[in-house]
Amino acid sequence: MPFDAIARAADLLVVLDGSPTVGDVTAVLVEHGEREPFELTADDVEAMRMVAPQLREVFAAPSTPAAVERINALLARHATPPRLTSHGGRHPWHLHADRDDDGPMAEWLLTSTGLAMAFVVAQWQRRPGGICAADRCGRPFADTGGGSPRRFCSPRCATRARVAAHRRSRRPR
Repeated sequence: MPFDAIARAADLLVVLDGSPTVGDVTAVLVEHGEREPFELTADDVEAMRMVAPQLREVFAAPSTPAAVERINALLARHATPPRLTSHGGRHPWHLHADRDDDGPMAEWLLTSTGLAMAFVVAQWQRRPGGICAADRCGRPFADTGGGSPRRFCSPRCATRARVAAHRRSRRPR
């Protein structure tokens, strides 16, 4: 479940990096299991766009201790004590660390992602995600654990980087 929230945040960061519409953000939220109807406004999207760099800083952390420092700072600035909610019985019980069920979407994005990242670090003892190491990509991604820590957002970027490195190694000096 925490990985879902981190993957949702990574996909939202990609969309929020441009000039997203309410429809763009809604599509990502629905793709990641958020149930409609929810009231998302252009102001919500703009507020989410403005806080997105704080989450990107966590994804870009160069080490687990750096990620922990950034997660803790994010939670200290934005989170309230965790509480269980079912949104009035409309959803299964789950944790929230934002002020209330109807609070600002930007606050929800920061606190739900920060809480999920904290769970992942505690469980796996490593960064919860990263920024793709492929040239000209820079896409954030969730690291779902198991095996070596990921460096790329997708097999396509990993293959592209591996091929580029191989070509560079074969060039005459």
